[in-house]
Amino acid sequence: MTAPVTNPKIVSLLPAATEIVCALGFERSLVGRSHECDYPNDVETLPICTRALIRPEGSSAEIDTQVKDALKNALSIYEVLSDELEHLKPDVIVTQDQCEVCAVALSDVEAAVCDLLDNDAKIVSLNPEGLEKVYADIERVASALDAKAKGGELINSIKDGFAAISANAPDERPRVCCVEWTDPLMAAGNWVPELVEIAGGEDVFGEAGAHAPWLEPERLFIENPDVIVFMPCGFGLERSEAEARALLATPEWQNLTAVKNGRVYATDGNSYFNRPGPRLLESAQILFEILYPDATTPTYKNTAWKAVT
Repeated sequence: MTAPVTNPKIVSLLPAATEIVCALGFERSLVGRSHECDYPNDVETLPICTRALIRPEGSSAEIDTQVKDALKNALSIYEVLSDELEHLKPDVIVTQDQCEVCAVALSDVEAAVCDLLDNDAKIVSLNPEGLEKVYADIERVASALDAKAKGGELINSIKDGFAAISANAPDERPRVCCVEWTDPLMAAGNWVPELVEIAGGEDVFGEAGAHAPWLEPERLFIENPDVIVFMPCGFGLERSEAEARALLATPEWQNLTAVKNGRVYATDGNSYFNRPGPRLLESAQILFEILYPDATTPTYKNTAWKAVT
């Protein structure tokens, strides 16, 4: 096992990894980031070490087509900027090997590091399929930074926060559909079903620890959930709301119970639900505010979530 580096220079190639590094107290050790890392705000001044090879400003269907075409042709969706890495000479690079759509692939990072002839960077790869693996990822980063105690403290604070939210949830458990993509329709998986359960709901379609499943519209209409929460991957609140409104305008969606009862919500998925790091605790609180609006004074309403009516 490679020994931890003292006062390491860190490059994070994943937004959630950046947030983990900062939550462990190593923000000032960061020397580079991915093009998507934007929290805490100060990290935006860091050099960018990746770039997207698809156009993210297109419609959901157009983005989906670009991604599928790239993967079909064995092409990367993101590029590691090897020259920038070589210039920065990091001691630790944090990336992921869970999803080639979410961030740079581990193989691309390894290939880039091989080009750093005079630098032996340690690669820490995350694989956050569910909450337990999120905790394991925090431990992995903390270990690489010689901060195991801080890692344990961070994990315990997240677990304690989850427990407090669950303790406040009423006995009723509304049936919830979390939408991770709209065209084609996809339900949220991985850690999101666990967040729904923590917040006092029942996730109708997602499976904890499993990738987001494609969702046939007919199945949505048959299951007819009580609450629908939009959290499209990579989309902020405004764009999530636009995606939701486009679907709600169709006659089929108008017949859904959640739509009729005004229980459809848009969220800032990019800042919260899509990032398997410390802010999953805030994501669970957002879901609690959505599911039980009369049980709490909302903290995140209109900044991280809003009703779509």
